[in-house]
Amino acid sequence: MSRYTTLAISEPNELRFGLAPKPLTTRHGMQIGGGTVYPELNFTLPPILVNAQTMPEIQRHYRQIITGALQRAVELECHGLVVEFETLPPMTENPVWGVDLAKILVDAMGEANAKHGLKSVLRMTPNDTREMERPPRMRTGQLWEAMLKTFEGAAAAGAELLSIESVGGKEVHDEALMIGDVRQVIFALCVMGTRDMRFLWTELGQIAQRHGVHCAGDTACGFGNTAMVMAEQRMIPRVFAAVVRAISAVRTLACYECGSVGPGKDCGYENPILKAITGFPMAMEGKTAACAHLSPLGNIAAATCDTWSNESVQNIKLLGGMAPTCYLEQLIYDCRLMNEALADGRDAALMYRNWMVRSDAARDPQAFVLTPENSIAIARSIVCAPNDFAAGKAAALTAISLLREGQRAGAVKIAAREQPWLDTMEEAVGSLPTTESEFINQMMGVVDTTKFVARDYGLAG
Repeated sequence: MSRYTTLAISEPNELRFGLAPKPLTTRHGMQIGGGTVYPELNFTLPPILVNAQTMPEIQRHYRQIITGALQRAVELECHGLVVEFETLPPMTENPVWGVDLAKILVDAMGEANAKHGLKSVLRMTPNDTREMERPPRMRTGQLWEAMLKTFEGAAAAGAELLSIESVGGKEVHDEALMIGDVRQVIFALCVMGTRDMRFLWTELGQIAQRHGVHCAGDTACGFGNTAMVMAEQRMIPRVFAAVVRAISAVRTLACYECGSVGPGKDCGYENPILKAITGFPMAMEGKTAACAHLSPLGNIAAATCDTWSNESVQNIKLLGGMAPTCYLEQLIYDCRLMNEALADGRDAALMYRNWMVRSDAARDPQAFVLTPENSIAIARSIVCAPNDFAAGKAAALTAISLLREGQRAGAVKIAAREQPWLDTMEEAVGSLPTTESEFINQMMGVVDTTKFVARDYGLAG
């Protein structure tokens, strides 16, 4: 494991779509982050029980999804395609189901390459089933073993990119959001979460190495996106969700410290911060993710993307065709526009990027903290910190400072009722102990320790 102490991208104008200092080349020759933005299609089933009896019908759905998507990609002369398969819990609990479905996708993608020259790559994202037990067992047990078997089988079947939306620390973070406690947020993300990430991604790295594939990346979806959705529903302040997003980058960074190389998972809206730190390519989603969740980040999310995704869309019939095919068409057209801007040179690409940023940044604090300038400021605060705990504090204080300065300058709109939250959060972070050990001792007396297994996080003997 290595710790990032410098930025890969320190100049805001260098943090933009389609270009990453450390691009990733796939077996079919797609260079992600090498000057082309690729569409990344994400899909799921319509409402259906997932069991042995329904598996033939489920396999039919996945064949229909990939066949229709690949056909439309060929018709629209797509430069290359990332396909993401996010399993459903029973598909991870029963690895043979998930692996068989992955094979259906890989075989169809290989056939499209042989017949039409369509380049594609499969991202395999087994869902983190460890949380299905209470309290979750993070390092042992049947759920853990089955999850690893799903990764192993999918990698052997040809899935080149391994990802997950891991849940370590969520046992504490969910309550932290409900009560608006930034101290518990930092504990969940930067103590529990980073510890779990390092354990998990060390294991996944061994699987990737055995099969010659790549650890792509994780996401703080269950943390930052939960906060975002709650803020959208007026359940928590938007400024609180914005600060959570900044802190979440510390947690997600751990997978890159363990060897992940991107593209980072699409639902990680913290990815611009991580791209600035690591230089690896990043997937993003925004306006095209409205099928799964609403957000205030529809355009700014694309400003720094290397693959452009839609989030999970159900395989249902729309007037234009099956929903995954329709969403892929939208992604392809978005990517065409970004790639034309890239082809016209740096100034043209920057102009388009800046339009996307400005269209969102002033309207919501969650968008504002993800401008290229602010992403780099938060990234710098993280790499200058000596450990995860200090990085979480630094990211929080930096985000609060940026929001204050932005409001004073008229660069971001913050509701009057939310402004006191900036003081509340700053005071809470400022009152935290200086060392991680003191912080852990303090928080273990605050959080509900019956909700997690302390030894799975290295917090007990």
